[in-house]
Amino acid sequence: MSEIDRIDRALIRALRRDARMSNVALAAEVGLSPSACLRRVRLLEENGTIRGYTALVAGPASESRHVVIVRISLSRQTEEILNAFEAEVRKHPEIRQCWLMTGEEDYLLHLEAENPGDYERIHKEILSRLPGVTRINSSFAIRSVI
Repeated sequence: MSEIDRIDRALIRALRRDARMSNVALAAEVGLSPSACLRRVRLLEENGTIRGYTALVAGPASESRHVVIVRISLSRQTEEILNAFEAEVRKHPEIRQCWLMTGEEDYLLHLEAENPGDYERIHKEILSRLPGVTRINSSFAIRSVI
C-alpha cells in the first residue's frame, strides 16, 4: 500500500458509508471530477488499500445464526505459517472476520454457525485443519448489545 492523502481518506470514508454510490456522487462529495475520482479509486484498489466490497446482510436468516468467537494459537509465528493460515482462512465463508492479534492467542475469528452441531462440523472440518493450529478456544455469543 502506498501513502494515502486527505482525498484518499475522504474517498475511503464515503465508500465505507455507501460503497454502491455512483462515481459522480462520490466525486461530488470529495470535490473531484468524475474521471479523477475514478482514477483515484482504481489506484486504491490496485495498491491494496481497498481490498474489496461486500454486502452486510441482516434479517431473519442472519439473526437465527449463532455468532462464535474463536481464539486460535499457532505452533509458531513464522511468515510461512502466518501466510498459510491466512490464505486458508480466506477460503471459508463461515469465517466472517479474522484478526492477527497481540497477546496470548495469535488470531481472533468471528464466525457464524446455524446451530451447535453446525459449529461442531466447522470445528472438525475447517478450524482443526488450518495450518499451524495448536489450540482452538471458542465462545458462543449470547446476544448482541449494539
